[in-house]
Amino acid sequence: MGELMRRLGYDKYGAHGNDAGAFVAPELGRIDPDRVIGVHVTQLFSFPSGDPAELADLTPEEGGYLAFLQSFQDNSSGYAKLQETAPQNLAHALADSPSGQLARIAQLLGGTSDEHVLTNATIYWLTNTGASSARFYYEDRHAEHPAEPTVAPTGLASFAYDFRPLRRFADRDHANIVSWQEFDRGSHWATQDAPELLISDLRQFFGKLN
Repeated sequence: MGELMRRLGYDKYGAHGNDAGAFVAPELGRIDPDRVIGVHVTQLFSFPSGDPAELADLTPEEGGYLAFLQSFQDNSSGYAKLQETAPQNLAHALADSPSGQLARIAQLLGGTSDEHVLTNATIYWLTNTGASSARFYYEDRHAEHPAEPTVAPTGLASFAYDFRPLRRFADRDHANIVSWQEFDRGSHWATQDAPELLISDLRQFFGKLN
């Protein structure tokens, strides 16, 4: 992506990401620091290290955030576990059946509009990228991740019905968080159910960096 922006002639640019993009955007800031002016995400995936001392003084609000994450892990993350370990098991079925691809997308994007679901599933089907999108999870799990924190100016727009990071862990992994906004509505798919909040936050974040 950094090379693409260079070829398109952008000397400076910003990166934004949701879901997998919230992993990619900070790494883009890490590998292309001279051109990335800032990184804006809707999640910062910073988790406890396993040291019990980190959890000793959690506030009730922070405990609720971790409980939400644990609930997702226990009840809704089967697709991620499969794709982290055996992505090709699913890939063959997705490449063979448009109804299967549609069912898969509809399950993941439940709550968004029919048009959004159909558009998303159509893109995957026509480009035959169900398999490569599944392998992303496997490749990420087996990659060696940098241990040092990111340093690009970072902004978070966190929505009510989504995974919400704990600031103490986010500061450990990202050394230059300059904007942290938590909204009382919106979900993981904020582009669909809270677009005006997301757009406003993007404008404010990057407007201060220009």
